Amino acid sequence: MEYKNLLVESADGVALLTINSPRTMNALNSEVLGELECALYELNLDDGVKAVVLTGAGEKAFVAGADIKEMSTMNAHEGHQFGLKGQRVMMLIGKMRKPVIAAVNGYALGGGLELALACDFIYASTRAKVGFPEVTLGIMPGFGGTQNLARLIGANKANELIFTGRMISADKALAWGIVNEVFPPEELLARARETASAIAGVGSLGVAYAKDAIATGLNMTKDDGFRYEASLFGVLFATEDQTEGMGAFVDKRKAEFKGK
Repeated sequence: MEYKNLLVESADGVALLTINSPRTMNALNSEVLGELECALYELNLDDGVKAVVLTGAGEKAFVAGADIKEMSTMNAHEGHQFGLKGQRVMMLIGKMRKPVIAAVNGYALGGGLELALACDFIYASTRAKVGFPEVTLGIMPGFGGTQNLARLIGANKANELIFTGRMISADKALAWGIVNEVFPPEELLARARETASAIAGVGSLGVAYAKDAIATGLNMTKDDGFRYEASLFGVLFATEDQTEGMGAFVDKRKAEFKGK
């Protein structure tokens, strides 16, 4: 499928999904959110894709935020529906069987930071700046930001970032645990692809089940999380990938996983 606001490239098990609206600093409007939802569904169903790198076009922004011009005319009902639309995209990323790595190359503000936080982890450029400026506009994060950030770094730091509306640097985001690593701008995409390729080279079922166990377990008690992990662990022993992976280890050869 062709998209007006997205670029999708796939090679060797890795898909690069680029939000391509540099004129608006890749702002998330209803059209972009709809295209993202479609593209993510397609990538999740594509057996040839094992991992996804999500980034923004241009050097200035990953995603500078949701489209303020579009939001400025919304009433309460329309604002609610827009929030739900954004949340569907964020929740879809979490439910995908393939890991999604955010490569944050510039501003990731408001909805942009929410999009990055919905991914499985974040790599950032030294030029990146992140924050939730919604309170400076008289609103609050509405695409899952209050929930995902607090779960990631704790309520105290999330409160500070959200209540002040301030931006923080990539280095501070690293220190706070929002991003995993920070790279020079010219290295960011290559390093994200390198990690995605490493993920694409292992057993995709094991990765998918591990992603499920982590995400689901966070909403369970620890005891229930252990039980859920054990159930998924057991299911993997009925797969061809488990037979191949362990057989290859015993035979001292490279495993050829099929995702079955």
